[in-house]
Amino acid sequence: MRYNTKKRMMAALTASALFSGLSCAVVHAATLEEVQNQGSIRIAVANEVPYGYLDEDGDAAGAGPDVAKPILEELGIDTIEWTSTAFSDLIPGLEEDRFDMVAAEMAILPARCQRVIYSEPNTSYGEGLLVAAGNPEEIHAYSDFAERDDIKVAILGGADQREILQALGVPDSQLVVIEENAEAIEAITNGRADAYAGTGLTVSELEKQDPQVEVALNFVDPILNGEEVRSWGGFTFAQDSESLRDAFNQQLLAYKNTEAWEQTLTQYGFTKDDILSSFKYTTEQLCSE
Repeated sequence: MRYNTKKRMMAALTASALFSGLSCAVVHAATLEEVQNQGSIRIAVANEVPYGYLDEDGDAAGAGPDVAKPILEELGIDTIEWTSTAFSDLIPGLEEDRFDMVAAEMAILPARCQRVIYSEPNTSYGEGLLVAAGNPEEIHAYSDFAERDDIKVAILGGADQREILQALGVPDSQLVVIEENAEAIEAITNGRADAYAGTGLTVSELEKQDPQVEVALNFVDPILNGEEVRSWGGFTFAQDSESLRDAFNQQLLAYKNTEAWEQTLTQYGFTKDDILSSFKYTTEQLCSE
């Protein structure tokens, strides 16, 4: 089941409100001809494992970058200038021409589609919770924060977990906004938050980094309007970069039929169900509902 449907109107409206005060003017948008003539392209990630990040050597890795690299090579673009920025800065960065493309597996949401254009889905993924080791507060679902007023949950600024939690009835007073996923562990261990709400893959990666935190066992997937929450991630471009997006799309759809694509996603922890689910909806469907 998916969350990106007509039934997610509440989340879409909330996200639109969050974005309403920000400028949507595009300074300049890269075209396919421009990046091919330059032989280079600027791509941003949000330093989020396993979606898109820079490793200790400054090299880009993750499901987004590792799929983008062979596709861009096919398009004749040999040089990639990688940039790491806060997740909340990805869309503004495209609008302000600070980079040409985003490879962060950003969820395709109707409100975001009003500001940027997406490739077809590259990935699909579900939700998860990171809690203190031993789960002393016995938190097992996003809905727990709506049913209890004595616990707080950390969320990544600009991520759609805010809309999911708000749609479930969690008040802003129980939300702790952080700028990077790496801050989630400290937020929990220093008592600012009792848990961190993120995708299942994200919280699994964070669990590996510190024995003081763990993934909540018996996690209950969020349900909104009778449907399980699931996201579809894609590559993101500025509004006027249709020629670049379209050419990238053509190569992406072909690449998704190769073993190399499936092996890349499997390497980063995506399950067989995640991989198959990425084919379930088109970007047009996800943006319009």
